[in-house]
Amino acid sequence: MTTDSFDEGEVPGRTDADRERLSIVEEHADRVLEVGRDRWSGEGTPLLADGVRVADNEPARWRYDGETFVLSNMASQQNLFRALSGLSALTGDPTYEDRAKAVVDYHFEHLSGENGLLEWGGHRFIDLKSLEPIAHVDNGAHEFKTHFPFYELLWETDPEATRRFLRAVWNAHVLDWETLDMNRHGEYGLETGDLWDNSFGDPEPFYEGRGLSFINIGADLVHAAGALYRLGGEEGALTWGKRLAGMYVKARHPETGLGAYQYTKPERREEPPETGPLTGNLTNSKYGDRAENQFGEQFGDVAREGWVHWGSRLETIHVTAAVMQLGLAERLGSEGRQLRDWTVDGLDALAEHAYAPERNAFRPMWADGTDLAGKRFGRTGYYGEEGTEWRPRDADMGFLLSYVRGYRLSGRDRLWETARNIADGLGIGDVGTEPGRGISLETEVAEPTPEEVFALLECYQTARDSAYLERARRVADGLIEERYHRGFFLPSEDHVHARFDTVEPLAILRLDAVLRGEAERVPAYVGGSGYVHGTFDGHGRTRDTKVIWPATSE
Repeated sequence: MTTDSFDEGEVPGRTDADRERLSIVEEHADRVLEVGRDRWSGEGTPLLADGVRVADNEPARWRYDGETFVLSNMASQQNLFRALSGLSALTGDPTYEDRAKAVVDYHFEHLSGENGLLEWGGHRFIDLKSLEPIAHVDNGAHEFKTHFPFYELLWETDPEATRRFLRAVWNAHVLDWETLDMNRHGEYGLETGDLWDNSFGDPEPFYEGRGLSFINIGADLVHAAGALYRLGGEEGALTWGKRLAGMYVKARHPETGLGAYQYTKPERREEPPETGPLTGNLTNSKYGDRAENQFGEQFGDVAREGWVHWGSRLETIHVTAAVMQLGLAERLGSEGRQLRDWTVDGLDALAEHAYAPERNAFRPMWADGTDLAGKRFGRTGYYGEEGTEWRPRDADMGFLLSYVRGYRLSGRDRLWETARNIADGLGIGDVGTEPGRGISLETEVAEPTPEEVFALLECYQTARDSAYLERARRVADGLIEERYHRGFFLPSEDHVHARFDTVEPLAILRLDAVLRGEAERVPAYVGGSGYVHGTFDGHGRTRDTKVIWPATSE
């Protein structure tokens, strides 16, 4: 299945060690498909569990109000599906991709509403015992936050059902098309509206809206719109996808170009107290902009949620959303230039105003460039307790991937310079004074990650120097040596559960495909992942990514 572009050029060739790596991914996939198959409903459906307990292959379970549910969330299996598709392409065995397609087909047949919205996402999953959708552990809405589904596979399985879903996801999440007020929570059962035929008023940013226009849902809608245009030819979808992406650009600070995490302010339906800690329900969006409430007295008008430029929001804007949007821009060709330019403009501004190469970290800031490093929260609220110190955000492999990809698609020198400094700060060595020149990469790999493999492949695509591939091979070997235990890719051998949606197999497959000169045969890494968010017995409202997958035996 061809999913992205890669100028093949000279074929590097494979070694016995490369073939052994592929055989391990095959072994892993075989194990996942065997122990993850539906062994609990008695119906023998094609559905897969999200993961199993390593010690005995019992499924990962969600516990709520004394009940237990076997987790199966197709939105949390999209990187697995990409790996299965790539494995079929490289081995010639269609079984792997066929198993993924069977899961998709079952969802379209049995777990899709009248308007096409699927039973999956952040607040819903399927219980593999009863085969029923479980929504009551939280609000049950359709939630996407940088999930980035593998729409190419969905489309190949059932084009019309995929088209209906892509339309339905916009229909469910956009609250007001005139202003593009929208929300991460989409309502099931809505009648399909006018969609692309709606009028757009192109509003100024930071109007008060009913929704929360977080970029994590916005990026998912852009991803969906791009897919519907590329796969289904719906020009209106791309027009609206660009309008939505453009709203975040309009909301960037005019002096720095930094931001924006969102382009609206929550509608204030109740007044918050003027003094004292903002805890519990006082952090609810019904009280308006949470950053303004907590920091307005301390920092003035710049204190707004959309201009928060610290912590995990940096990664969401400039890694997760950026990696997806750059990939989409490339696949769109000339139609994607605006998306590309907007994304690299943001990376450029981040490097100029916030990156500190001596620390290999990004300074915490408001989007106007106010440096917050060392300052402390003046009030308790949504973002944390009074006295909390703002700290820089380390530049990790995700940022390296984003900057290298941004450079490859734009040629902007500052992006390569930043990537070079990040790589050096992470112990990779010198990726080059420019791509392919002055390369001096470290032989040892201290902490192998799939993101480094993807970043090195971006470097190789930029300048066909074998040094990048040799380092990528060593990182891939490290992934197997340090993370492959008992047939699963795990963060450590002490981890209790194996999560099937790990990215390591996809990284190894992408490397193998490049070595063959067949990179396009393996789906690209888009940057997304899934989760379940709800109430879990003994933990309150939490996520599977906090209470299930990180658990260790120690």
